[in-house]
Amino acid sequence: MNDTLAELAALLEARKREGDDSSSYVASLHKKGLNKILEKVGEECTETILAAKDAELSGNHGELIAETADLWFHSLVMLSHLGAGPDAVLAELQRRFGRSGIEEKASRDNK
Repeated sequence: MNDTLAELAALLEARKREGDDSSSYVASLHKKGLNKILEKVGEECTETILAAKDAELSGNHGELIAETADLWFHSLVMLSHLGAGPDAVLAELQRRFGRSGIEEKASRDNK
């Protein structure tokens, strides 16, 4: 796993277990529960989509990168809240290497 993802995952877990929700944003999200975390993931997803549309027109990717980082961050908080981590997501992506996207989607549609 990428060092940055590993460090962030460890920090998120520490804040989930030991964080003071009055001084830690992550701890406050965990205290508010899954619905609040999912609300943030949805909000960041929408902002990422809008930034991508703007980037297509302007050619400037700065806002897109920032919003994607926010989306990834909140997705990692979601995974942490549910007892999973980025290593599982990376393993799933690795599993898909060497397989066409059409084949992968068809395998999921048949489940």
